[in-house]
Amino acid sequence: MADDTHHGLAAHEVVLLLQSDADRGLGPGEAERRLERFGPNVLPPATGGGLLWRVLRQFHHPLVYVLLVAGAITAALSAYVDSAVIFAVVLLNAVIGFVQESKAETALEGLRAMVRTTATVVRGGRERNVPSSELVPGDLVVVEAGGKVPADVRLVRASELRVDESALTGESVPVAKDETVLDLRTPVADRRNMLHSGTLVTSGRGAGIAVATGAETELGRIHRLVGAAERLATPLTVKLAAFSRILTVVILVLAAVTFAIGVVRGRGVVETFTSAVALAVGAIPEGLPAAVTITLAIGVARMARRRAVIRRMPAVETLGSTTVICSDKTGTLTENQMTVQTVWTPDDVFDVTGSGYGGDGALHDAAGAVATGGVHRALHWCLLAGAGCNDAVLVRGDGRWDLVGDPTEGAMLAVAGKGGLSAPAVTRRHPRVGTIPFSSERQYMATLHRDTDTGGHLVLAKGATERILGLCGAQMAADGGIRPLDPGAVLAAVEGLAASGLRVLATAALPSADPGAFTERQLPGTLVLTGLQAMLDPPRAGAAAAVSACRTAGITVKMITGDHAATAAAVAARIGLLDASGAREGQVLTGADLTALPDHAYPAAVDRARVFARVSPEQKLRLVQALQERGQVVAMTGDGVNDAPALRQANIGIAMGRGGTEVAKDAADMVLTDDDFATIEAAVEEGRGVFDNLTKFIVWTLPTNMGEGLVILVAILLGATLPILPTQILWINMTTAVALGLMLAFEPKEAGIMSRPPRDPARPLLTGALVVRILLVSALLVAGSWWLFTWERGTGASLPEARTAAVNLFVAVELFYLFSCRSLTRSAWRLGLFGNRWIIAGVITQTAGQLALTYLPAMNRLFDTAPVSGEAWLRILGIAALTALVVAADKRLRHQRL
Repeated sequence: MADDTHHGLAAHEVVLLLQSDADRGLGPGEAERRLERFGPNVLPPATGGGLLWRVLRQFHHPLVYVLLVAGAITAALSAYVDSAVIFAVVLLNAVIGFVQESKAETALEGLRAMVRTTATVVRGGRERNVPSSELVPGDLVVVEAGGKVPADVRLVRASELRVDESALTGESVPVAKDETVLDLRTPVADRRNMLHSGTLVTSGRGAGIAVATGAETELGRIHRLVGAAERLATPLTVKLAAFSRILTVVILVLAAVTFAIGVVRGRGVVETFTSAVALAVGAIPEGLPAAVTITLAIGVARMARRRAVIRRMPAVETLGSTTVICSDKTGTLTENQMTVQTVWTPDDVFDVTGSGYGGDGALHDAAGAVATGGVHRALHWCLLAGAGCNDAVLVRGDGRWDLVGDPTEGAMLAVAGKGGLSAPAVTRRHPRVGTIPFSSERQYMATLHRDTDTGGHLVLAKGATERILGLCGAQMAADGGIRPLDPGAVLAAVEGLAASGLRVLATAALPSADPGAFTERQLPGTLVLTGLQAMLDPPRAGAAAAVSACRTAGITVKMITGDHAATAAAVAARIGLLDASGAREGQVLTGADLTALPDHAYPAAVDRARVFARVSPEQKLRLVQALQERGQVVAMTGDGVNDAPALRQANIGIAMGRGGTEVAKDAADMVLTDDDFATIEAAVEEGRGVFDNLTKFIVWTLPTNMGEGLVILVAILLGATLPILPTQILWINMTTAVALGLMLAFEPKEAGIMSRPPRDPARPLLTGALVVRILLVSALLVAGSWWLFTWERGTGASLPEARTAAVNLFVAVELFYLFSCRSLTRSAWRLGLFGNRWIIAGVITQTAGQLALTYLPAMNRLFDTAPVSGEAWLRILGIAALTALVVAADKRLRHQRL
């Protein structure tokens, strides 16, 4: 039943097409046959590889291959403890990856849960409740306020029906529904004669024919998009994979060359093989996976303190690479609480401060003075009409005000409270005794109230300006006097307010009314216009500053929303995304505009535009893909079901913790607990710090690995004795990685981190300057260790003593070099010794370990070491200090950001 034309057909044509009955529905027998034919009304379960394949996939990575080889080699050398540590690191990474992948797949299950409900259907002329899974195409479905729509339904009857479609379309206010035939080209968000599975009925009642169930619904289409969206590798994992591949090749080549040279020079095969193994063990950075995991975990903890919860650990680093943020409007950049911004009366205009449904704020007249209804009578009646002619309720819970009802009515209650008219007081003084309810045809609501002070009655009304003007024969002055209606002035005021993206409702009243004349037929021409209330879902307090900070950091912010273009542009202008001429410059595009764009013009248009309004889930997904194809690292925010495919496709998907659907949260990599765009900017800052610290660790660890490998290679080339043994190399690598290198994960963020542009996605993990520095330190290690080893042997030291001195030299150089690596550009002296106290603790720990390795007999036997003299320690520290000075000189000479 994947037919997308039902909105363009008359209701009776849809009934005939689906062979149903608009009054009696399907017969029970026919419903059973269709259930067997079309299947249950559920979304299909997620598909994918089996459990074993998903487990094995976690080991498919070049760096993991290197570690597995390292583990096997160390096991072959009987270094079972070291081998166990390496295999434990591999297993830990695999478990983390498996768990994260499993959590990501629950997005599809969240979508399936949205359609599990109870449906009211008419079968054989009788209304009954059935599980929504038993609904079939052709069923006559009945919906009413508070219920969830169980399938895609073409309306045949509707009475005051309004539906909250925000989760599906991004529309910020409930949509009025009717059975009117629409143009076939009408987008999903504007199909007012259709109800869609998973949306919520907020008011009224309706009935319609189920035209699509299960996977054929709009929700099912989004389900397919979520399943098809590719979970992209993060910039870090991509760079590490490339780095690991190169490292693997280099290690294998060097090991093979070492073995070949040794054999050619006539050394024993076993001895030469042992040397080649020692080279491979030395060159493998065993601590790198642990460093990556722990550094990311620390980033997760830091972000959690800043109200950003990470669901996929690599997303921490991805934030630091972000070049474009595609943000949803409602609830992310805005409060998601409609707020009256301006109140217009025939004589005055009042600005309203404060946002949301709380009572903070006030009304100010043109002179800036606080205004109340006690002095401005037209203002009093305007606020009274908004609060009294109102079905919404504001409730306080969890430290915030929440709305039960329509957002526009909630805004009117809130502004009345700011003007001194609380909803309970209005109800007590003016209890309602009659109602003409709002409908899509009527476009207004009117209520009859009893005045407890006078015993008389009054009428209050609100609605679309044109319809309210039709009910009015006069307008109210500031002092409460009545004068002739000036429709031109009213419409001019509406036009000016609407041009700013404000939603405008008119209010009217009849202070002394005849209860018997309160009918829809008698009301026109009898009321008095009291004013206009112009409202908007206002930007969050920190949104403009956050957008500005992102711009300073070189990050482009784009708004992608299902709301109307005028509303989106108004919010964008207020937070600095657009200037006054933005719309004329093509910076605001609608879904229809995107559809009309030829393929060759699409990428350029997407780059140029800053606001995308009224877009469908497929268009959101395509926008993200188009940006990624142009080399951008895209962060996408969202809260609705319609955002889930794009959240899954983005390099990092960001969902809202308070107002977001479970589907959006499950599809995302990160959840904002405060739903605030400013938190994204803070998370980007943390992400950049994480990447910096990872780079610092790599720059710190590689010289040791290279130096160890080259020392072995030089020994083979010279036909000399190995200065260090494989077990000693493992000691150096594993202890220094834990006690020294991992301390860089706690390094504070450097100043100005958000003043520099994002990293170029094409930029390699290590720049040329950093590679030169790594080679420089490696060369110093090789030269220093050979000189020291030769010197110690020449002065009569035993072979274990000389090797112990060489081992301690490697560790001492790493220790001094660690302080230099706290910043890749700034001098270690400028950072201070105690800026990272974890490093001090690590230095003390490593020093204790080296003294134990050197002087404890048990350690001497285990690692073939021996005590060394005080003079040897002076030579070790001298070479380490010289290395630190050379690195400092290298930094000073370059004077460039790496």
